[in-house]
Amino acid sequence: MRLEAPFWWYRRKGALASALIPVARVYEQIAAAKAAGVAAYRSRLPVICIGNFTAGGGGKTPTAMAIAAVLKDLGERPAFLSRGYGGRQPGPHLVSEEDSALEVGDEPLLLARHAPTVVARDRALGARKVEAEGMSVIIMDDGFQNPGLAKDLSLIVVDAGLGLGNGLVIPAGPLRAPLPRQLERADALLVIGDGGKADALAKAFSDRGKPVLKASITPLGDPRWLGVLPVIGFAGIARPEKFYATLGQNGARLTATRSFPDHHRFSEREAASLLKAARAQNAMLVTTEKDWARLPEDRDTALGELKFRSRPLPIAIRIADKEDQARLTTLLVSALAKRRQG
Repeated sequence: MRLEAPFWWYRRKGALASALIPVARVYEQIAAAKAAGVAAYRSRLPVICIGNFTAGGGGKTPTAMAIAAVLKDLGERPAFLSRGYGGRQPGPHLVSEEDSALEVGDEPLLLARHAPTVVARDRALGARKVEAEGMSVIIMDDGFQNPGLAKDLSLIVVDAGLGLGNGLVIPAGPLRAPLPRQLERADALLVIGDGGKADALAKAFSDRGKPVLKASITPLGDPRWLGVLPVIGFAGIARPEKFYATLGQNGARLTATRSFPDHHRFSEREAASLLKAARAQNAMLVTTEKDWARLPEDRDTALGELKFRSRPLPIAIRIADKEDQARLTTLLVSALAKRRQG
């Protein structure tokens, strides 16, 4: 189970973070040595990587879906490549309707609704599987730090309300590697949402002549159903408060929220507690698509009843304006052309 990010990662560097800096340097050295010993596989297909600089979520999966939509409009046949975090399937495996989150993870189930999706812990083997499926381009959902597969475009996503925290490397901070090293390999930045926490990172990209795009998270469909009854929101994602804010901004009357660690597997006891609270307050249970995907279909258990009684809020990434939409399309077209020309 993935643990929650320490709260002090996203505050000014304090005593605990400073004390962990020597451990972070060891982590950096081990990661760099490991990466140096890997020969990256160069797929015959263009590889578009949607990644981030920090541990935890930031909007990678909905961004990958948005990229797939653009590529389809360009006449491409995109396929997603995911590690399948939280699933026990090592892959390479093509996700099907029969798969569960227990087998392949929650994110691949969502991705597979939009395009063929392969899960593989070994990204090179996963790329070969996509090639064999007759697709024209690979979209990596995460994997920016993975050295096993060469990328033709690395689009970094960042939450505007969260940024890079204290700017230190794990475990002292949220960065997966030192910022200069990551900036060197990144091609463009997508800032999602409102807030100024990502301004410094956006400037770092701009100063290097790398594009900075802006986007927002919006619900899919008409959200007026959120205002019918009081709402209890629950989520096991990296930043659940962002989900609750989205509920409130779209008319939900939140009476309670329940937060769990990222990719959390709900227990029977937790499910029963949520159901009891909903009955007591005559409230709707609303969660994220990822959390809903992890719940089983079995109606004879509290977990199955929670899936039946709750409702997911589908969301999408919307690029801010037509200019940024055009810049994104240009980035993709250029990456595809460069790969296909040699």
